[in-house]
Amino acid sequence: MTTPTYRLLPEWHPQDGIQMTWPRPDGDWQPLLACIEATLERIIIAVTRIQRVLISVPDDATRTRLAATFHAYGVPERQLVFCVAPTDDTWARDHGPITVADKDGQLQLLNYTFTGWGGKFPAEHDNQLTQRLADAGVWNCPVSSRTLVLEGGAIETDGNGTLLTTEACLLNPNRNPQLTRSALEAQLEADLGVDRVLWLANGHLEGDDTDSHVDTLARFCDPATIAYVRCDDPKDPHFDALRAMEQELQAFRQRDGAPYRLIPLPWPNACHAPDDGRRLPATYANFLIINQAVLVPTYGDPADLVALQALTEAFPEHTLIPIECTHVIRQHGSLHCLTMQLPRGTLAAHPTDRESSCNVC
Repeated sequence: MTTPTYRLLPEWHPQDGIQMTWPRPDGDWQPLLACIEATLERIIIAVTRIQRVLISVPDDATRTRLAATFHAYGVPERQLVFCVAPTDDTWARDHGPITVADKDGQLQLLNYTFTGWGGKFPAEHDNQLTQRLADAGVWNCPVSSRTLVLEGGAIETDGNGTLLTTEACLLNPNRNPQLTRSALEAQLEADLGVDRVLWLANGHLEGDDTDSHVDTLARFCDPATIAYVRCDDPKDPHFDALRAMEQELQAFRQRDGAPYRLIPLPWPNACHAPDDGRRLPATYANFLIINQAVLVPTYGDPADLVALQALTEAFPEHTLIPIECTHVIRQHGSLHCLTMQLPRGTLAAHPTDRESSCNVC
């Protein structure tokens, strides 16, 4: 086997910051704009206590307003990087870059093709965002574009060459229909330096538009630990699929043949959209790992405390920060979906060290 040129970095790799995309006032968030903006503010305030946040905003007026808002909250200016750029939606996890490192630690941002989860939603602007940010001088490392359709929420890594994903997403004909499983694995090996792919054939969430992104179901917490959602209610329509997924996880083995340490996450009470009654994809697996902390989605549910206790076991050396995400799931995503981690070395010097905050045409 040839030595991989690059290695996909795990989420717990030291970070410069996270990337977020602010909602357009005329976008899908319009009926909930004040609510989702308040949630995004809470995320940014929590993160900027530790590291930077790169925020794409729809216009200069929004940038000016947010700069004043976060200044009033006491957020240091150097912790925020604003860029004006056209976007379609807020889900930075899926339109943000995926970072790999070579054997010398040199980073590269992979700019995969984003099609709005298989053409379900407009994505032209989001698909161009990573390159637009590169043109604006935001990145401190090169960007390499890929024609492969791939979203960040679809993959998890242990950082040591193992990838965790779902068949329902990566093998869906609405993504890369020209590729067989083996051809897709070969592409992922070449791009990401992975030599093992753990495929989950089971598991889904009602109300999820992503075709079972793995970050809603099962997550690496460290190279030997996977936290996953478990449904204990036989009457729930998710019960059989999630029980089958649990059995798959129990059968997976680490590279040395040892089973993974599995940490089950609780199942919150069913959440439904107030307008059409559609079930919403509330999941505690959609947490975000940053430097020294883990942001955990909560839903005003008795299971919130159980989830925080379980993730304390998974991350004993991290501070857990609960973020109320009841409004986020109204648009069928959650906390992790709103963010993309930016490993240390990806972000250029703060604009105040170079020039005023950047504009993107």
